[in-house]
Amino acid sequence: MVSQNHYQLTESDLNNLKAWFSQYVQSFHSTDPIVQEALVLKEKHSLRVCNEIRNIGKELGLDDNNMRLAEVMALFHDIGRFEQYTRYQTFVDKKSENHGELGVKVLQQEKALAALDEETQELILKAISYHNRLSVPEDESAVCIYFSKLLRDADKLDIFNLVSTYYYVDHAERSAAVELDLPDLPEVSAEIMDSLQEGKMISMQQLRSLNDFKLLQMAWVYDINCQPTFQMIHERGYLKKIRDTLPASERIDQIYFGLLSYLKRNSGFSDPKQLCPI
Repeated sequence: MVSQNHYQLTESDLNNLKAWFSQYVQSFHSTDPIVQEALVLKEKHSLRVCNEIRNIGKELGLDDNNMRLAEVMALFHDIGRFEQYTRYQTFVDKKSENHGELGVKVLQQEKALAALDEETQELILKAISYHNRLSVPEDESAVCIYFSKLLRDADKLDIFNLVSTYYYVDHAERSAAVELDLPDLPEVSAEIMDSLQEGKMISMQQLRSLNDFKLLQMAWVYDINCQPTFQMIHERGYLKKIRDTLPASERIDQIYFGLLSYLKRNSGFSDPKQLCPI
């Protein structure tokens, strides 16, 4: 159980942090339309992840205090992206720096969480630092692991929503920021398909094309933690929307149906807390 007295965040705290976020983002406003478009992309993403984490939290029965904690983590999970893009003109961590770790540095340097007690600050910062790792460290506290996994689910939900629409827009409207500067090649890497068929997680470093990235995104279902998230992905049809933008291939079909089967199995639990207990 998450202690109701251990980590505290009031409604006033939440409102103040939302105001700080807005002011911080506005400080990066750019007259360069490409830079500004990328920054707005991350601002809107952050706000939508707040909405998704509330959607999941509601299904899990989170109380008001824990819901506010989750929302702050969602609000700030990509706070490092603004400095990252302004400094490096890319969202690709391997071409710049780890945006999760950069976000922690930003919040510490700006003293954005100074009004909160130290334990609550530490919990929020850890969840942010873990949101983009391949996995959450198993030696962390149960509370930290819980919120980190909740944040990772909400983040993926919104990216699923974003890309399943984006891949259908005209090529003239495409954005290198969304595609992580990956070339839009017709093929899919054999290494990526091998990993998926062997049930292995794919790292960003393995990606060679936009199609590889699409398969990586589909494979995120193996890293989903909460039953309501599985159910939302299934009901919204995200996997099919992404698969339909990939080449016709029997092997890709096999991967897709394997992922879909896993998704269906995990979205059918009668108790939404069964896969993500608090």
